[in-house]
Amino acid sequence: MTAEAVLDREAAPHAPGAQSPATPVTRRVVMAAVAGNALEFYDFGSYAFFAVYIGKTFFPATNPFASLMLALAVFGVGFVSRPLGGIFIGAYADRAGRRPAMLLTIALMTLGTLGLALTPSYDSIGLAAPIIMVICRLVQGLALGGEVGPSTAFLIEIAPPGKRGLYASWQLASQGAASLIAGLVGMGLTSTLAPAELQAWGWRVPFVFGLLIIPLAIYLRRALPETLGHVSRVKGTAPVPPVRLRSYSRLIFLAVLVVIGATVSTYLGMYMTTYAIATLKLPPTVAMSATVAVGLVTLLFALVGGWLADRYNRKSVMLIPRILLALLVVPAFMFLIDARTTAALIGVTTFLAALTAMSAAASLVAVPELLPASIRATGLAIAYAVGVALFGGSTQLIVTWLIEFTGNPAAPAWYVVGTSIITALAILALPEGRDRALEA
Repeated sequence: MTAEAVLDREAAPHAPGAQSPATPVTRRVVMAAVAGNALEFYDFGSYAFFAVYIGKTFFPATNPFASLMLALAVFGVGFVSRPLGGIFIGAYADRAGRRPAMLLTIALMTLGTLGLALTPSYDSIGLAAPIIMVICRLVQGLALGGEVGPSTAFLIEIAPPGKRGLYASWQLASQGAASLIAGLVGMGLTSTLAPAELQAWGWRVPFVFGLLIIPLAIYLRRALPETLGHVSRVKGTAPVPPVRLRSYSRLIFLAVLVVIGATVSTYLGMYMTTYAIATLKLPPTVAMSATVAVGLVTLLFALVGGWLADRYNRKSVMLIPRILLALLVVPAFMFLIDARTTAALIGVTTFLAALTAMSAAASLVAVPELLPASIRATGLAIAYAVGVALFGGSTQLIVTWLIEFTGNPAAPAWYVVGTSIITALAILALPEGRDRALEA
């Protein structure tokens, strides 16, 4: 192996402001990149897990269904600003670097989470309470919309040859870790606090916990190397002229359709706690076990999906789990509705999360590796943010409405079937990028 190849394999390349021209790709570098990502998704997801309690605190209504729908609507507000975050922070990452963009997103998430943790209830400050909540959700959405593109681009740019899928899969695995931690915190709270205490202040604890850890994530990210422009800098070639996004519009459109299926399945998995409480009438502690199951399975099977995508190819790992999900999700929900036990809840959520994680992990490398470096973060960020904005923020609202409107508790499964078919068709149209070299 030549010295140049060694640099390409082991160096986290130099850019203006980076600490070193050749920083080894260690576990610490990977963990630093995904730690901030995990914290951001932990804060964002905690809202979904405690939506029932948040609804009663900030959106008092004449019946529990209306209160929950208002809380889920504000949860969806956080997705409105995601495309803006994807466009502006993604472009910033492609212009100024991956590291400053990732520092910006975690700073924005800190502001949003601080507001969620400290805003008084509707009974205390009236209409100002839900207004502040909406603003905080918009800031969080801006942060997450700009997070995925830079962090995923960073991971595939530091990856050794033949391991881009595994490295990129840590992006999704870190989201699984976030769900796992949020679920464990939720189970601890629901098992130790009385319902009145949980409603009064207990639901705020997860957000305070996230705030305490954020300084560590910022410290770790400040030490990250910069990867933007590393091919030209390491190889000594001239900088590559910028590429227009319009040239890759078809690829980005297909990526949006791929994101749709993964988004609906992912946010339905996050909704299973609320589903278990509101629809299946299971105790809150039992319901929180669904969150733990989703988190743990996503963490493990995302890495499995990334490994398989490197070993075989991207499209098969994206497509096969998606088809299986479309075929089996309705029978799985029917089984859960009939059983209504802890084992059934964990089994169905595990099944849903495992197939979703494998397919989504492969898609996280399949899209950005087809884009040149000058639009890699922006292109992925836009595709992800638009897909999630259209379907992530609305998923929990839609399935709650579908259950109420149809009277069929299995309605969420049919929603997964429809979006999975759309995603499968988009996967078939995507090029295969496993053996392609990254473009500068």
